[in-house]
Amino acid sequence: MTIVWNISQLDRQTSDDFVTTAHWQAVATDGDYSASVINTCSWEGEPTVSYESLTQDDVLAWVWESVDKEAVEAALEAQIADQKAPKIARGLPWN
Repeated sequence: MTIVWNISQLDRQTSDDFVTTAHWQAVATDGDYSASVINTCSWEGEPTVSYESLTQDDVLAWVWESVDKEAVEAALEAQIADQKAPKIARGLPWN
């Protein structure tokens, strides 16, 4: 299983380029199965790194300080496990 984290968007104050919100997603894939989480993290304060020099790795580190990375990844793994071995099936016996 592969889990890829990505920052899709940043919101920042125009007055000082302080990043106030990061929009992130984590996508797990295992063969034909996939699961994803999309969310945001917000902060208050003063810029510690210039906006122009930020990297995705910098912002992901901030996100992981705010989000339980292991819990998110465990939830993705559980979603894929449920897809592989569903506990509930739908349908009608006559179709």
